[in-house]
This record gives sequence, structure tokens and C-alpha cells, in this order.
Amino acid sequence: MSKVVIVGCGNVGMSYAFSLVTTKNKVDELVLIDINETKAQGEALDLAHAATYNSNHIIVKNGNYNDCDNADIVCICAGRNQDVGETRRDLINKNYEVFKSIIEKINCTKFKGIYLIATNPLDVMTYITYKLSKFPAKKVIGSGTVLDTARLRGLICNELNINPKNIHAYVIGEHGDSEFVPWSNAIIGLNKATKYLTEDQRSRILYNVRTSAYDIINKKGNTCYGIGMCLTNITNAILENSNEIMTISTYDKENDIYIGLPAILNKNGVKEVLKLELSINEQYRLQDSIDCIKDTINQIKW
Repeated sequence: MSKVVIVGCGNVGMSYAFSLVTTKNKVDELVLIDINETKAQGEALDLAHAATYNSNHIIVKNGNYNDCDNADIVCICAGRNQDVGETRRDLINKNYEVFKSIIEKINCTKFKGIYLIATNPLDVMTYITYKLSKFPAKKVIGSGTVLDTARLRGLICNELNINPKNIHAYVIGEHGDSEFVPWSNAIIGLNKATKYLTEDQRSRILYNVRTSAYDIINKKGNTCYGIGMCLTNITNAILENSNEIMTISTYDKENDIYIGLPAILNKNGVKEVLKLELSINEQYRLQDSIDCIKDTINQIKW
């Protein structure tokens, strides 16, 4: 029996939950926790009706932190949303107090599974979870740049009319304004992406990847569906023990931060972080991203 607990029944948490109950996966039980218990009850009832259309027959219910005892994954989606005009980093101290309260409660349970973090600023909130939970680093992960990578592949697909399954390119670094594409490692089919995309095209694609969340927030107030599917894909990689390579937010021991890098993911969490051969310019960009995350961590009022 595989069990997922979602903490936070806002737009992101419920998009993730809806994705779980309507797609094929190995989740048997889904538990919703929210500071607003009545909302969690309503969401669970609504999702349970949707789940009847899924052959998986997922059990959906609202619950409390005791439900974390035997959970395989606890996904924290709680926190303040990014408002129009705000950057992801602006949320740090708003969401630190939220996480402190949540993780203190989970620490009182028997939870031994994997933490999956979706709250912004993503890399820093994942780092906070690691520090407060005192879990092994490999069992605390964030959604990282998995969604940004999906956006990248979609944009390349639109540019070249090539199936995204044949595009092997990643966004790495901070899930934020300093993220970048290591084009030297990007492959389309068997050739380097630079064979198909001009420098202007690559610059435009990166700009659109970085600004897509802001564009969505300006138009509808939040992003939720893309990250919901992203979290489901990460969940599947864990529960299916697939050893899939994903650009999750993972621990960088040398710099004592969490950052989006390609990593092998399975039922035990992060099996291995892949070493990248980056150009000199890409090394500078990665260091800039590391510095940005460190700067945000230094703003935390522990």
C-alpha cells in the first residue's frame, strides 16, 4: 500500500491531488491536511468522486499529522502564494514560519518516508525542511527545475516541431530568476541542440522559460496545473523505483544548499546526483545561481 500525504490544500496541492486521482500511478491512499479542516474535508469528498473514474481506486480522505506515520511521501504545498510583482525570494520569511509549524508536528510522528517540497522559494524551503526535519539529505527533495525543464522542452518542440520525448535538455540551478540551460549538454535526437537552434533562439527560449510563471501569475493569479503534473511525475519515479533522471532540488554538500540538478530518483530518494561537464560560461552561471540561493538562505530569520 502506497500512501501520499499532502499538506496544504491550495491551488498547487489540489492540482497535484487531482492529477494523482485521475492518472495511472501506484498511489493507494491520499490524505489531505490543511489548517482549514473544513476545506480539506470538502476537497477530499470532491476528489473521492473524481477518483471513481480511475481504475486505480485511490482512497482519498482528509486527515491529520498522525497520518504521516506510515506515509511513503509527505508533500508540503502549504505557504503564501507569489503575488503579482513579487519574486519567489520575496516569500522566504512568510513561509519559514509556516514550515516551522508543519515540520515540528511531523517530527512528532513516525514518518520515515520522503519529503517532497513544492513551496516557493523552492530551493530554500527544501533546505529549511532538511534542516528542521534532520532527515537524511537524500530523503528531502524539492520539485526543483523539473517544471522549468518541461517548459523548456515544450518551447523547443514548438520552435522545431520535434516531439519533446526526443529532446534531452535541462534547466538547472535555482528555481528562480538565475536558472539557466546548459546548452552544451542539450541533445536533440543524437545531435547537439546548437545544431538546430541559433543563439537568438536559445536566448528567447530561456527568457520565456524564466518568465512564464510571472506571465501566468499576471494573467490568472497563480500557477498550479503544470506543477501538479510535475509533482505527480516525481511521485511516480519514487513509487515505481524507476531510477529516472530528473532535475529535482537536491542537496549540494559542498555549498550547503539545495539546488536543481539532474539526479537519479528512486524509492529511497536521491540515488545519485549526476556530474555535469559545463562550459566556462555555464560554470559562472551555476555559481551565480548558487550565490543567489545562499543569499536568500542568509535572509532567513531562524
